[in-house]
Parts: sequence; structure tokens; C-alpha cells
Amino acid sequence: MFDIEYKGGNTVVVSTKNTTIVADPKLSVVGLKDVSTKDAIELGTEARFLVNSADAKLVVEGPGEYEVGDFSIKGIPASRHIDTEEQEKLSTIYRIGVGDIHIALVGNIAPKLTEDELEAIGVVDILILPVGGTGYTLDATSAATITRQIEPKAVIPVHYADAALKYEVPQDTLETFTSELGAPIEEAVAKYKVKNAAAIPQVLTVVPVSRS
Repeated sequence: MFDIEYKGGNTVVVSTKNTTIVADPKLSVVGLKDVSTKDAIELGTEARFLVNSADAKLVVEGPGEYEVGDFSIKGIPASRHIDTEEQEKLSTIYRIGVGDIHIALVGNIAPKLTEDELEAIGVVDILILPVGGTGYTLDATSAATITRQIEPKAVIPVHYADAALKYEVPQDTLETFTSELGAPIEEAVAKYKVKNAAAIPQVLTVVPVSRS
């Protein structure tokens, strides 16, 4: 039905046969080449992670509801961990529906979701979230807390230590998060292929997707 690829940082690509979403394509912020969003839906958890391609099918940079190709997309405003309650919410959590499967895509957010945010996210099959921490994004403990709040069946960790990437601050390893969460771990794959809802684990499982 769809594939999920991990490109590094917060960048992921979700694609069906007909439609592609590229989330946070500006990989140059971590020292790699930006990902092309030509003919794709360009999605930004923050405005600074967009490339704003004129060739994109649609650029989504904040809250709202969108129906594009095979995807239904809902953007939910969220505060970053570095912001105060009084500040404008500059991060966006996305709930992405494809067929009868729902994905939650999380960027740099505060370490605990509010009841309103949880209600807006709703029931989720697959959660994608950063886990590297050390003051820049969610750390292993916060990522595990949010995972338990959302209660997905599968969690795909992103934004963790990788020698090929130039993060602003050192990141914790993927193993730090999996140890903190304590859930079963599948073997790492180059691309997470989801044929149908039955193919997704029935209990919380970490699905590592290798950077491609």
C-alpha cells in the first residue's frame, strides 16, 4: 500500500504508487543534499525544514486539513521544547491517513503532549519521531514518553546519532531510545513496506529504518 524511507535528520518519504510525501526535505541543515520534492507533497514540521519547491505538488507548512492523492493530512499545532507557553506554536504534528492506516509524524516538540494534542492525533498505527535529544530535539526519555502517550503499534525513530550527519549538537544513539522504550525491535530495513493493516505489528514494536 505504501513505503516509508528515512533520509536522515527528520526527513522521511512516504509513498504510494500514485502519491509521495516528503517530510522536512531540507537535509542541508545536517550536511546532506536537500531531498527533491518535485511532483510530491512537501511537508514541514517547521518552516525552516522546507525547501519550498516550485515543482512540488503542494507545500504544507502548518496546521490545516488537506486531501491530496492517496493521502489525507491533518496538521496539528505544537510547541517546541525551547519555546514558552506564551509564544506562537511553531511546530506542526501531522496525522497522515492512507487507506485505513494512520501515521503520526512528529518533529521538534515539547517533551509531553497535551490532552488536546492527543485528541487531535487520535488513534495511530505508525509513529515517526526524533529521539536523539541533547537539547536540540526529543531525547530518548521524552520520545519514549510520547510514544507511550500515543500508543502506536509501530514506532520508527529518526534524528539520532549518525557519523555521516552534522548535527548542531551531538545526538544520542538509536540504542539509547530502544533501551528506554523497552519494546520489541524488528530487524532494520532499508524501506518499511506496509501492504495492509494486518502487516503492522499488533503490539508496540520498534521498526528501525536505515538511512537511504
